[in-house]
Amino acid sequence: MIAGTGVLSMLKNLREKIAGFRRDRRGVAAVEFAFIAPIMLALYFMTVEAVQGIDTSKQLSRLGSMVADLVGQQDTLTKEALTGIMRVGQTTMRPYNRSSPTITVTGIKISKNKSGSLEPKVEWSGKLTNNTYSTGIAKNSIVTVPENMKTDDTFLIKVEISLGYRPIIAWASGAERTTGLTGAFSNINMNEVYYGRPRIRREIACSNC
Repeated sequence: MIAGTGVLSMLKNLREKIAGFRRDRRGVAAVEFAFIAPIMLALYFMTVEAVQGIDTSKQLSRLGSMVADLVGQQDTLTKEALTGIMRVGQTTMRPYNRSSPTITVTGIKISKNKSGSLEPKVEWSGKLTNNTYSTGIAKNSIVTVPENMKTDDTFLIKVEISLGYRPIIAWASGAERTTGLTGAFSNINMNEVYYGRPRIRREIACSNC
């Protein structure tokens, strides 16, 4: 009987301890925070990165329109002047400075070929990569332009921009290995194409592009 009483007493104490543990809420908030905090931080960084990416894409569009507009206001061009215009256009990307955009500006003459079809042909082309000028598309190359811009005996200014967008989380050296990011998310390709027309002359020549 004494043994049975002892077992009952132990069970009673155990039930009381379990009930007390269930009533004790002092550590619940910390445990819940430990579960929720990583999710909240991940959502925060994803939101910040999405906003930064959208803003950078808009800056690329502004860069294209600025370069096309500045080139269109010229009487004639040289590769030095064209390089200066492209570098001025790059200022629209600030404060983004994790990678540099590649800018290609091409002067295109549209005229009829021997068969009577409209043919967009490159007159000159310049390219800026990592702040260094080089020749872009080869002269007399046939390029593609939108059909609604094909008009006989006209001149187009085509600005092409590409940027390897680097997310903030992959900015630091070695961050890709630390965060486990894959190549697809550590360097996102952004591309923009903008067309303009000369403002002063029917055609814009570039003597040494």
